[in-house]
Amino acid sequence: MRFALGLAAALVVTVGAGAQQAKQAAWTALFDGKSLDAWTTVGNANWKLANGIVEANTGNGFLLSKNAYANFEVRAEFWVDEPANSGIFLRCSNLTEITQDNAYEVNVYDKRPDQTYATGAIVGVSKSNQPMLAAGKWNTYEIRAQGTHLEVTLNGVKTVDVQDSKFARGPIALQAAAGTVRFRLVQIRPL
Repeated sequence: MRFALGLAAALVVTVGAGAQQAKQAAWTALFDGKSLDAWTTVGNANWKLANGIVEANTGNGFLLSKNAYANFEVRAEFWVDEPANSGIFLRCSNLTEITQDNAYEVNVYDKRPDQTYATGAIVGVSKSNQPMLAAGKWNTYEIRAQGTHLEVTLNGVKTVDVQDSKFARGPIALQAAAGTVRFRLVQIRPL
């Protein structure tokens, strides 16, 4: 009887592991360190691809995804210096002039004068539940947008959990507005 129970437990673990692998396989790379084929540029930021990262350190602009998304999870690894002003914009509704007024801006801006919407916040929608600093290290944003429900997690800490209905669908944009900004992995999974 012990053998049978042990085998059943092993089967449950194996099935659970398979389901987890299937879930992970659903991620699609928007940026994998090799090409910017999934993006167009907006503005004059000097985006450069080298050594598996995309970096900008002058100008003001965006990498805008070529596809639009409604319900999704996005995961992005980024590095910024202390004066950097960056962010990940969701559901952009104006493809030529991207702002916090026509998209959700998940902010990366440690030195923002008004700290209400500093790093970890969605500008104009929700302050961060847990103020965090991003400068000088690699960070991971995990952002979930499903209908009106928006969740932001920075380095494993949930910073935003809010309902908002302003924007329902649109491309994703990576921002460079000041300082040095680097991205090395951006993945998306439709929900």
